[in-house]
Amino acid sequence: MLFERPDGGERAILIHLHTHEMDEREDPQEFRELAHSAGAECVAFIEINRYQPSAKFLIGSGKVEEIREQVKTLEVELVIVNHTLTPSQERNLERALECRVIDRTGLILDIFAQRARTHEGKLQVELAQLEHMSTRLVRGWTHLERQKGGIGLRGPGETQLETDRRLLRIRVKQLKQKLEKVRNQRDQARRGRQRAEIPVISLVGYTNAGKSTLFNSLTDSLVLAADQLFATLDPTLRRLELPDKGRIVLADTVGFIRHLPHKLVEAFRATLEESSNADLLIHVIDAHEPERTLQIEQVMNVLKEIGADKIPLLEVYNKIDLMKDVQPQLQRDETGKPQRVWVSAQNKQGLDLLVQAIDELLTDDIYVGTLRLPPSLSKLRARFFEINAVQEEQVDDKGNYLLTIRLPQIELNRLLAKEQMDKEPFIAQYTL
Repeated sequence: MLFERPDGGERAILIHLHTHEMDEREDPQEFRELAHSAGAECVAFIEINRYQPSAKFLIGSGKVEEIREQVKTLEVELVIVNHTLTPSQERNLERALECRVIDRTGLILDIFAQRARTHEGKLQVELAQLEHMSTRLVRGWTHLERQKGGIGLRGPGETQLETDRRLLRIRVKQLKQKLEKVRNQRDQARRGRQRAEIPVISLVGYTNAGKSTLFNSLTDSLVLAADQLFATLDPTLRRLELPDKGRIVLADTVGFIRHLPHKLVEAFRATLEESSNADLLIHVIDAHEPERTLQIEQVMNVLKEIGADKIPLLEVYNKIDLMKDVQPQLQRDETGKPQRVWVSAQNKQGLDLLVQAIDELLTDDIYVGTLRLPPSLSKLRARFFEINAVQEEQVDDKGNYLLTIRLPQIELNRLLAKEQMDKEPFIAQYTL
């Protein structure tokens, strides 16, 4: 018979396992931050070196006994393991330690459950939790035999565990239907933006890289930006005006993490589709993070999993205010296209370079040059000023307007076609 699980669980012992498998290794500091983000009070941090994980407990039986003594001494209600536990390992540890045990996946799911604010976010979290729980259902009591049947209900009946599993399957089916409806609504809104030819830019990156701070700085919004993992869970969309491209939509999305539970990726697919259907991805990277190379690799893995790895991507190295002798800069590839921007979203340094890079990547062909317009075309001159295309204006000795302009080539062609004229006779000088 299993003990009754308590509702509490703030006082916790954290167990971090060092293995020889590089792919299975976790970051102990990130583990501490995850536990803190979930609201746990870490009273002990135990690091265990083990070449081969135990099938029964994941860790050795000697360590289990040692941890059990600490659980009693420190009056701990919860043990968190920085590793993925099988359902049997989780149950075996709970029996041996006589307290609640959760693994890394359960910890991340708990954080997501706390942070979900919108109806869609809550649906997605509940779905991920139920699918995770479905393999961990155990009978928490033994006094119930098979349910007794009355007239017309006699027979084998079903156990309480079977009832729980049946109800869980029904609820999972309902949640999937509701999320499918949400996905259809998102598709409809996305098609509306595509018909209006409004580009969508999606911020992606490792959790706590500064996406929400950058989002707020670019759009003057008030999205929650906190120094904690998964501060943003629900996607937020805002409008942004670019000098050349004009109006675009900027989307702030949930952060990624190493070994992000597959159930979460599946449950949040409707949200992550904002990234997989974007015109441009802005990969926000914590430039001050020592493990940034591994974080970049993890983000790219998730982008590949959701089918967003082929979308044009601009790297933004954030938090340069925490680094010495690093200034805002725009780096280009061998073809001259913007590839990487170094900024500080907190201090709003380098945001002008970022906007310039986004503008260039979204605008295929930019015309930069000087047009000579006679006084009879003053109406066209006024139109150039209306769309903020004029960078400089002079008047020659014949009274002609010399306008130095910058705007998309397609927009220039459209304006000149409206006046039923070819641009060549009016070019004073041409530069790119």
